[in-house]
Amino acid sequence: MQDRNRDVQVTVGDDYVGEVKICRPPNNFFDATLIGAIADAYDELAEGSCRAIVLCSEGKHFCAGADFHGQSDAEALPEEGASALYREALRLFRSKLPVVAAVQGAAVGGGLGLACSADFRVACKEARFVANFARLGFHQGFGLSASLPAIVGQQAALEMLYTGLRVTGEQALELGLCDRLVPADGLLDAARDLAGAIARSAPLAVRSIKVTMRSDLADKVEAVLAREDSEQVALRITEDFAEGSAASLERREPVFNGR
Repeated sequence: MQDRNRDVQVTVGDDYVGEVKICRPPNNFFDATLIGAIADAYDELAEGSCRAIVLCSEGKHFCAGADFHGQSDAEALPEEGASALYREALRLFRSKLPVVAAVQGAAVGGGLGLACSADFRVACKEARFVANFARLGFHQGFGLSASLPAIVGQQAALEMLYTGLRVTGEQALELGLCDRLVPADGLLDAARDLAGAIARSAPLAVRSIKVTMRSDLADKVEAVLAREDSEQVALRITEDFAEGSAASLERREPVFNGR
């Protein structure tokens, strides 16, 4: 299979497991083009012999969030909003094939949203999962309003979203935010093992089960994306967002004034 662009590499093994690798190390920031390339890869794999997908990243971090202008999440949202990005993100939730995300390092902001679009997450102890939006004076996106509570429960999701709680790999296992916790040097093998176990099941049955179990989540994600986008646009013009962005870039504690 040809790579969709130089930032996404796609391979398929003899075990019917496809690998979709993000290649923007070390932080693997994404934009709408990259998310679209991942979604295209999912669609193409579903048309071939592949039965399960491993989503992984090259470098230190799984994904540190969105990047529109070469900046961090704090400066990533264009003034007109992220609707183009979120249209591509929704396609990930509607993937016909089960997806196992291999999470090393940071899954922060939109990167957490990307991890939560997968059916399963395999992580190492060094991984960290952070919904840092409120610490930036911002509203969560990438469908996290629906996907995160579905994974960890409403109360744990609220704490993560309200406080920007940094969740370690071990804590993620306790919360159910990751499904396997393995040594860093065995992360990709463990993700492939889980995907391989799925691929050994009857493929038509697995696809049918996925529709039954996951289509409701995809519908909920679709419903919340428009609100997430509009709230992000509204909050972008506030003083709190400017302060949160500056504090993030300056690596200091933000001081918010509710304006």
